[in-house]
Amino acid sequence: MTQPANASGANAPRPAVPTDGRVLLGWRNAVFVLFFVSGLSLATWFSRVPVIRDGLQLDTAQVGLVIFGLSGGSVLGLLVAAWLLARFGARRAMLLGMSVTAAGLALVGVGSSLLPSAPFVFIALALVGLGMGSVDVMMNVEGAAAEREIGKTLMPLMHACFSLGTVVGALVGSGASFVGLSVFWHLSGTALLVLATTVAAVRFIPTRADLGDDAVLPHPAGVAVPWRARLRENLAVWKDSTVLLIGVIVFGMTFAEGSANDWLAIAAVDGHGFSNSAAAIVFGVFVTAMTLGRVLGGPVLDRFGRVPVLRACAALGIVGLLVFILAPTGWLVFVGAALWGLGASLGFPVGMSAAADGSKSAAARVSAVAMIGYFAFLVGPPVLGLLGEAVGILNALYVILALMVLAGIVAPAARESSRPEAR
Repeated sequence: MTQPANASGANAPRPAVPTDGRVLLGWRNAVFVLFFVSGLSLATWFSRVPVIRDGLQLDTAQVGLVIFGLSGGSVLGLLVAAWLLARFGARRAMLLGMSVTAAGLALVGVGSSLLPSAPFVFIALALVGLGMGSVDVMMNVEGAAAEREIGKTLMPLMHACFSLGTVVGALVGSGASFVGLSVFWHLSGTALLVLATTVAAVRFIPTRADLGDDAVLPHPAGVAVPWRARLRENLAVWKDSTVLLIGVIVFGMTFAEGSANDWLAIAAVDGHGFSNSAAAIVFGVFVTAMTLGRVLGGPVLDRFGRVPVLRACAALGIVGLLVFILAPTGWLVFVGAALWGLGASLGFPVGMSAAADGSKSAAARVSAVAMIGYFAFLVGPPVLGLLGEAVGILNALYVILALMVLAGIVAPAARESSRPEAR
């Protein structure tokens, strides 16, 4: 074993980890798998929403209330993630979180098919969100630690694995709906697959005290740190101006991503007169650009650093939004959507890397920044909807543009601690 240098430049040494190439490769691949099954779990639910809605005979407002269970559970998961890491260690906490997600998925199937009940599905979705919200923090912490040890930027590719999981989940869900497979069997089967895959993957996650594994390793003082002290330490990160500035970056980029998921196709129809099918293609261009940006983002970040890349992403997003909003011809709408997707692609993964960069409070910092990102996902679509009702959906998109400008301005907050500031 070796004692690697602290990336943050702090005086306190980091715990040694195995540097054998196979161990690091297994660690990296395990995190890839966890991102994938998280995306698969989420898309499995979303792909069957229309069938579940019809089976429970819900109107649009009632569907929104049921979905709120997922959002509320996710926020709660983010809040407890740092405590779970400290209490159980990374491997046990991630297995626990994904077990809760899998159980929630199976119970959604029960409440949709076997014992139809909207309140039951609400509670089941809260469990799905609770597990996914907590694991989201943990796998980002692990991903940041793995890329630090390997010496290559991997977080964008990890988030691309999440996107790939959503694509696979959506395709499987479409096939299940086409053949008339029961929601119960579809979601239960996916739940078993997710749980089995997680059990296999977490075996390759090394135990590290700086990532919360002190819960399963001997404590140097011989006693456990009281949970109240851990809680105070976790809450203290909200006083860190760097964490808040990274949160601003993530908020702007995530607002751009989440709002596009809900409003881009509608803006193409209502603002530019596209047909529904053509608007769906526009959205496909956006998500393809997002995925491509994340797949290719790692080498670009290694070559140029976070700050220049984030500023370039902000510039691409700003230009893309302007082209999309002002496009006089149809083909420019596609160009604008592509640039918008590329611009928004790296904000969240880079923010996670920056939040976890060489900090003993990595879990708490990632949790704080992830909460800010989730908040953007939650508030972005309704805010744009209300504003679009008053001024038109295309004009409402200028809010995203302003947030992208702000994200570009505060990009230096995400700088690698070992990289000097560009002049």
